[in-house]
Amino acid sequence: MRPKLPVLIATLVFLFHPGLTQAQQSPDAATDIYAEQVQSVLKNMIGVTIDRQLKIADFGGNENVAVGILHRTDQHDTDGAHRGLIHAYVTEVYVMLSGWGTLVTGGELFNEGELSEGGIAIGPSFTAESRGGFVREIEEGDIVIIPAGMMHAWTSIPDHVTYLSIRIDPDQVLPAGYVNPEIN
Repeated sequence: MRPKLPVLIATLVFLFHPGLTQAQQSPDAATDIYAEQVQSVLKNMIGVTIDRQLKIADFGGNENVAVGILHRTDQHDTDGAHRGLIHAYVTEVYVMLSGWGTLVTGGELFNEGELSEGGIAIGPSFTAESRGGFVREIEEGDIVIIPAGMMHAWTSIPDHVTYLSIRIDPDQVLPAGYVNPEIN
C-alpha cells in the first residue's frame, strides 16, 4: 500500500498545475514520502506545533512542490472570526486525513497585516480579515485548493483536523531539497 501517498501527491500537482505537464527541465528523481514518515512527524509534533514541512522538491522549471502535515485542535481555530492567513506566492492543496471543521476562504480583505518572511513551511505571508468569504464544513477525504493570495482560516474545529498540505511554489521561495530531520 506504500504507493498511495506519493501517487496522490503527484496526481494532485499535475491536475492543479497544468504548466508542469509542458516540456521543462526534469528533476533527476521522484520524491517519496511514506505513510510511516508522515505518522512519525505527526506523532512528534502534536502539542508542539500545528505545521511541519515534510519535504520540498525541486520539480523542474524553477518550481518547487512541498508537502507538509498539519494538526489543529479546537484551540487552533478563530472562534468564528473571519481572520486568517494569506500566502503571497504559495498555493496550497489540503488533503483531509481526519477530523472536520469549518473553513473560510477568500472574500474582500481588510485590516491587512505586514508581509512576513513566513518560514520554511509557507513562505512570505500576512494576516487579514475577510468579508464575504466562502464558508463550508470540510471533513476527512475532502480536498481544498487554496490559491496563492487567498485568505483562509479554520473558524471552528470541534475536535481536530489533520491534513496534508501540498504546497505549489512556482517562485521557489521555499528551500528546494529540504527534508524534515525526523525523516532524513
